[in-house]
Amino acid sequence: MKRHWSLFATASRYALTGHARNRFAMLLVVVYIPVWIALAYVTIPDQPAPFRLRATGEVLSPPGNHLTQITGALNAVTLIAGFMMFAATFTGGAFDRRLAMAGYPRYHLVLAKLSALTLVCAAVAAYATAAVAFAWPPQQPFILVAALFCAALTYGALGVVLGSLLRREVEGMFAILMISILDVALQNPLSSSGSDSAVVRFLPTYGAVQASMSAAFSDASAARGLVIQSLWLTGAASAGFLVFRRRTRNALTSKRRPSVLAPRGHGTAEGPRVPLPSAESGPGAERAGRT
Repeated sequence: MKRHWSLFATASRYALTGHARNRFAMLLVVVYIPVWIALAYVTIPDQPAPFRLRATGEVLSPPGNHLTQITGALNAVTLIAGFMMFAATFTGGAFDRRLAMAGYPRYHLVLAKLSALTLVCAAVAAYATAAVAFAWPPQQPFILVAALFCAALTYGALGVVLGSLLRREVEGMFAILMISILDVALQNPLSSSGSDSAVVRFLPTYGAVQASMSAAFSDASAARGLVIQSLWLTGAASAGFLVFRRRTRNALTSKRRPSVLAPRGHGTAEGPRVPLPSAESGPGAERAGRT
């Protein structure tokens, strides 16, 4: 048990160190979230923006700037979590493969990445909620933190998938940016007339949007939205685990595959490495060398 904990702690330390070295992501967390939320509060009119919340069926009429702050917070936490996990997966892929080939347990690596992702998303969600509460108090602040947390986790898992599948860094960054913008913008009643359409129910943060709107502007239960978001989170996390397992399994397979240039007993763990005979070696070559 002590050995398993030591392996998990070591992998978690490497994962958190990798996130801490991503200075651009740290800058986004510290600066981008409060600036975006503050600009939404100052620039958007505070006129009521009525819309029907699908999760509860009630009609809410929050001020337009408050509504934009919630959607802005969702957009910010999903972008940051997706960027951070994509960058960590994209740049640390070779390191993960070397660890797996060296015999490091893959389950410890996965649990460490999940723990690091959970800590990052929890901190980002709490920070975004505090930025919103600085302007006005949400009705259910802890539920709002939970909704933002689930949305960030979902995009963090999507970042792992994209970081494992895509070959160029710019492709992953662009994919995360476009997915997050389209996802949240289509659900914002101020920017899209289709925000009440049935199509939005299939978007990645639909459950988080429903739960966060309910938590921010009403006392109704947001359990349905959180359950819906947990389904997206489970699917994204499962996809990320399968992609990671396939990538490290390929590395292990290539390590165990015998080389055609090194037969049994030549350069393997089963025997010392000795020179392979060449076409000029043998008794005839030895006799020729003596003449």
